[in-house]
Amino acid sequence: MFCDQCGAQLQSGEPRCGRCGKTVLGLIELRRSRVRDHIRLVGILWMAYSALHVVAGVVVIIVAQTIFGHVIHIPNGPPPEVTVWLRPLISFVGWLILAKAAAGFIAGWGLLQRQEWARIVALVVGFVALLNVPLGTALGIYTLWVLLPSQSDDEYKALAQAA
Repeated sequence: MFCDQCGAQLQSGEPRCGRCGKTVLGLIELRRSRVRDHIRLVGILWMAYSALHVVAGVVVIIVAQTIFGHVIHIPNGPPPEVTVWLRPLISFVGWLILAKAAAGFIAGWGLLQRQEWARIVALVVGFVALLNVPLGTALGIYTLWVLLPSQSDDEYKALAQAA
C-alpha cells in the first residue's frame, strides 16, 4: 500500500503516512506504472518548455513592433509597403507562440495537480509539439509514450481520483 500524496509505502493499519504525515483515508493499492512514475516529470517539462515559448513569443512581438513598426528609424530598413502587412503577420505569429505556451502551462499545471482533464490537454499539445524539432519533438514523443496507451487512461484516472 502506498500514500496517495507522496507515494511512500504504508504499513498496515497506520492512520498517517510516515513520510508526509497525511491522514490515510482509504488505502489504495498502486502498482508501479509508467504513468505514476513519469507524470510529475512530464508536467515539469511542459512548464519549462512553455517558459521557453513565452520568451520566444515576447521576442517575436518586440521584433515585429520595433523593426517593422515605426518605433526605430532604420536607414536601410524595409519599405513601408512591406511593413504594412509584415508587422501584423509577425505579431500574429508571436501571439500564436504565446497561446501555445499558455496551453503548455495549463497542461503542465494540470498534470502536476493530477486533474482529470490534463491528460487530454497534454496529449493535444504533445501532438502539436511534434512539429518543433528537436525539443518539441522529444517532449511530444515522451508525452505520448507516457499518456497515450489505453492502459495509461485507466492509470491516470485512478491517480486523478486519488489526488
